Amino acid sequence: MRETMRNGPPVRRSMHPAAEDLQSVFDDFSEKPESEGDLTSNRTTSRDTETRPQIAEKRRSSAHDDDPFGDEGENEVKYRTLRWWQAGLIMIAETISLGVLSLPSVLATIGFVPGIILIIAMGSLATYTGYVLGQYKAAYPRVHNLADALEVMWGPFGREFGGAAQTIFLVFVMGSHILTFTIAMNAITENATCSIVWGVVGFVVLWIFTLPRTLKKVSYLSIASFISICGAVFLAMIALGVDPKPNLRLAATYSPSFAPAFLAVTNIIFAYAGHVAFFSFISEFRDPSEFPKALFMLQAIDITMYLVVAIVVYRYAGVDVASPALGSASKVVVKVAYGIALPTILLAGVIYGHVAAKYIYVRIFRGTRHMGSRTWLAIGSWAGITLTLWVIAWIIAESIPNFNSLLGLISALFASWFTYGMSGIFWLYLNRGNYTANWKKISLTALNFATFCIAAAICGIGLYASGKSIHDSQTGASWSCSRS
Repeated sequence: MRETMRNGPPVRRSMHPAAEDLQSVFDDFSEKPESEGDLTSNRTTSRDTETRPQIAEKRRSSAHDDDPFGDEGENEVKYRTLRWWQAGLIMIAETISLGVLSLPSVLATIGFVPGIILIIAMGSLATYTGYVLGQYKAAYPRVHNLADALEVMWGPFGREFGGAAQTIFLVFVMGSHILTFTIAMNAITENATCSIVWGVVGFVVLWIFTLPRTLKKVSYLSIASFISICGAVFLAMIALGVDPKPNLRLAATYSPSFAPAFLAVTNIIFAYAGHVAFFSFISEFRDPSEFPKALFMLQAIDITMYLVVAIVVYRYAGVDVASPALGSASKVVVKVAYGIALPTILLAGVIYGHVAAKYIYVRIFRGTRHMGSRTWLAIGSWAGITLTLWVIAWIIAESIPNFNSLLGLISALFASWFTYGMSGIFWLYLNRGNYTANWKKISLTALNFATFCIAAAICGIGLYASGKSIHDSQTGASWSCSRS
């Protein structure tokens, strides 16, 4: 009795603190997926033998795992600052950039009807898969990137595999932005200097803009990026409408050979390839529950814009439409359009570079004071990481000089999984054991299993199509001063 009065009532120890914190999240889900507390339940058996300081320390560590940026109360650098509309602008700037410039050539390859159907269908499916990523993040708040997401399912192997795949994909996309910058500068200056020089200029400028460590600073630049790409493509559409190309040879459908047709499909997928960064974006939301607002804002704008640009440019440029599409107009218009598009070419690349560098930075400094401070080690490490990634991206841009082929390779190898396949896997993991609970569950199970199969097919066949395109390409040469 005296012992009870001294220490108070017994403390309930049946649940890990992380599970208690997450329980309220799962109550909002009808499916009630497995919580992070379940992942750590095996460690709770020894808690009765621990001292109070040890328990307090574990609770701090657990809270740290739940949030990649820890307690930001007194930090010099605060990450969780994004409102949903700011995140939506960043997502638009990230997604509606290079992808939209390849879509008119998709219609020129497979025709009006299948092209429009695929743009709408793949966009609608990308909306659903993006929503699934938001559900997965809500179930496991400590997930900051694909490596964290796969670690939940597959342990240390998943962490290493996911981190490597995400970083490689992002570096390839960064390379595509350097390549597009090179093409733009050649068009503006009429090949006044070697393309390799423009590539170096591009990677230096992109690196400098990637130096800020938080996404909020990038969000304001994304407004300029969106205005930039809209201005460039609308200028090109107006110019083509006033002076359309001769011998358009438009058709509802075409019958191209297999490799070019499938390469066109992968270019549509690239246009929706922003999902890889969604976990990182949500981690910097003030209120992560507002992610669906940003997602629907993104998808409504990008599907609409993709349809308008693809249809109008193809209608007036015909089967000989250039890719990037801005090259279809007259020389003067091309120069002006590329000049207007430069902010988008640069800033969208900055977002991809930021996400790639943030994964490495968080992996190194997670749980240390350097995450939220401006120490020399923190600043120097961020600068070194971003510089290394942009140098590698420049090497890729010089090695694969054909725009469509590079986008096709990226889409087949990575975007097919990040935008579609992985979301299917995440949903199946969240709802394991409930696949046939009711008709809704059965339908969603079939849908998510189908997205996995679609991604696998696109990956395998797309690699063949893009590889053949790179082999057969007559546009420029690797490490050459010539680009078109």
